[in-house]
Amino acid sequence: MRDRHRIELRWRDGRTETVHGTEDESVLDAAERAGVGLPFGCRTGACATCTGRMIEGEIEHARPPRGLKREFEQGGYVLLCIARARTDCRIEVGSDVQTDLVTNPWK
Repeated sequence: MRDRHRIELRWRDGRTETVHGTEDESVLDAAERAGVGLPFGCRTGACATCTGRMIEGEIEHARPPRGLKREFEQGGYVLLCIARARTDCRIEVGSDVQTDLVTNPWK
């Protein structure tokens, strides 16, 4: 069996869930297997609906994250549909995280 890593998912409302993911499955897949719902759209790293923010740990994107600008990737944002845990991780999740990346023209 491939290495399994502990992945703590943290929402901004204070809720947390812990799932375990193998090195060849995405964080989104590991969460779904554990019955934890996360927002997602394309599952290819293009739409950024599944954006999370790394708090601690390391992930590797399975392919270039087309839905993230370089500055956001360097700022710790990840796309959970193509992110594979390489160490135990803590990741901020939920739809509020994606709003960090988008300017709301109605504000």
